[in-house]
Amino acid sequence: MMFESLAHEARIAARSLMDAAAGTLDPTLRLGVTGLSRAGKTVFLTALVQALTRGGRLPAFRAYAEGRIASAALAPQPDDAVPRFEVESHLAALTGPDRRWPEGTRRISELRVVVDFESRSGFLSRQKPGRRLTLDIVDYPGEWLLDLALLSQDFRTWSRKTLAASEGRTRAPIAAAWRAHLATLDPSAPEDEMAARTAAELFRAYLIAGRSERVALSTLPPGRFLMPGDLDGSPALTFAPLDVPAEGDAPAGSLWAMMERRYESYLAHVVKPFFRDHFARLDRQIVLVDALAALNAGPEAVADLETALTDVLSAFRHGRNSWITSLFRPKVDRLLFAATKADHLHHTSHDRLEAILRRLVGRAIERAEFGGAAVDVVALAAVRATREASARQGREELPVIVGVPEKGESSNGQIFDGEEEIAVFPGDLPADPEVALRADGYRGRAQSEDGGDLRFIKFRPPRLAPERGVVHLPHIRLDRTMEFLIGDALI
Repeated sequence: MMFESLAHEARIAARSLMDAAAGTLDPTLRLGVTGLSRAGKTVFLTALVQALTRGGRLPAFRAYAEGRIASAALAPQPDDAVPRFEVESHLAALTGPDRRWPEGTRRISELRVVVDFESRSGFLSRQKPGRRLTLDIVDYPGEWLLDLALLSQDFRTWSRKTLAASEGRTRAPIAAAWRAHLATLDPSAPEDEMAARTAAELFRAYLIAGRSERVALSTLPPGRFLMPGDLDGSPALTFAPLDVPAEGDAPAGSLWAMMERRYESYLAHVVKPFFRDHFARLDRQIVLVDALAALNAGPEAVADLETALTDVLSAFRHGRNSWITSLFRPKVDRLLFAATKADHLHHTSHDRLEAILRRLVGRAIERAEFGGAAVDVVALAAVRATREASARQGREELPVIVGVPEKGESSNGQIFDGEEEIAVFPGDLPADPEVALRADGYRGRAQSEDGGDLRFIKFRPPRLAPERGVVHLPHIRLDRTMEFLIGDALI
C-alpha cells in the first residue's frame, strides 16, 4: 500500500513538471470549477468566459475596471484528450429566443482563455511591456469530487458508513428497496453476478432518488453511479455495499470478495486517474453550492450538505505555492465557496446566505487558512434572472423579486406558463445561521424569519438586448468572484 501511494505521488509530480516545462515567464493559472448537481457550474463558466472575453459591468474586477486588460480570447486547450467546454452553445441557449438554461455538467471539460494585460506598474509608468495570463479552466462534476473521500476508505469502512447513513429519517424510505435486497444477501456466499447486478441497480436507484429536489441530499458517492458515462454497465460500476463483519477477511470466491475487488478497481481505474490527471494539478478552485435547495428540503439536507463539503474538501492540498511546490506538487492557494442563485432572494438576505454557507464550510475554511490558502465566501448569481422591486400588502411594503418562472413552476396553487412575469416575496433567511442547521429551526420546508415558507421558484433566463452587438449577462458579484480568483495574477 505504501509503495502504491508513493508511485501515485510520483506520477502527480511528473505531471506537474510537464505542466511547468510547457509554461512561460508569464503567469499561468489552472482553475477548477465544480459543485454538486444543479449548483450552476455550466452557467457560471459560460458567464465567466463571456465577461472575460466581451466585458460587461464589472466594477469589482480591478484589472478590467482600470482599463488594463487589452484583450482576452479563447485559445486551443492544452489537453487533447479532454473534451472542450462548449461555451458557444451554452451562451446560445441562455440568450437565444427560447431562453433556456444550458444542460448541466456531466463530464470533465476544459477551456483556455488568454488575457493580454498591462501590469499595474507598467500601466502607470508606461515603461514595462504588456503581459499575458494563460487561464486554463477545468469544469468537472461535483459528484466526482465526492469520490475523493473514498480514497481513504476500504470496502468495509465504506459499506458500514453507507449503511449507517441509509438509516436516517430522510434516507430510509428511499433506501427501502435496496436494503430489502441487501437483507437477502450473504456476503460469504459464492460470488453471483446477477445478485451483484441487482444490488448495484437498486443501490444506484437509491442514490438517484437522494439527488432529487424533494430530498436534495449531497453525500451520495460513488459519483459515477450518478453519472456513469462510458462506464455504464461495466464491472467497475457493478458493486454495492454489503453488511460485512467488523473483522476478518473476505472468503476467496465469495460475493464479499467480488464486491470488494470491484470497489478497489473503481478507486484504481476511475478515482485515482481523475485525481492525478486533473484535480491534483489545480492552482485555484471555486466550489459552487446550491444552499437554497438544501434549505428548501429541510435541516437534514442542510446537515448532509455540510458533511459532503467537509469530506470532499479534505482532498485539497491548501497553501501558498512556492516555485518548488508548484513544480512537484501544486497546492490550491485560493479557494472560493459560492452560494449560487442569489437572485432568488432579495439583496437584504444575501449576507445571511453567505453566513449560512460560511457556517457549512467552517471546518474546511479553518483547514485551508491554516495551510496558508486564501479563502472567501460569496453569494453569487452568475446570470441574474430576476430584478428587485417593492409591493404593497395592506399597509406593509414588501421587498420582492420579479422574473419569469419556468413553465410548470407553481406557487400558491398557480401554475405558470413560462411567459408571464410575476413578483414574489421569497422571505428572509434566518439572521442566525445556526437556525438553518437545527432540526427545530423550521418545519418541513425552509421558513423565513417571520415563520412563513421560503419560496424558491425556478426562473427563466432574462430577456437580453445586445449592446453594440454584444450580449452582456447581468449578474450578482461575478466581478468580485473574478477578482478573487484571478485578480492577483493581473497586477
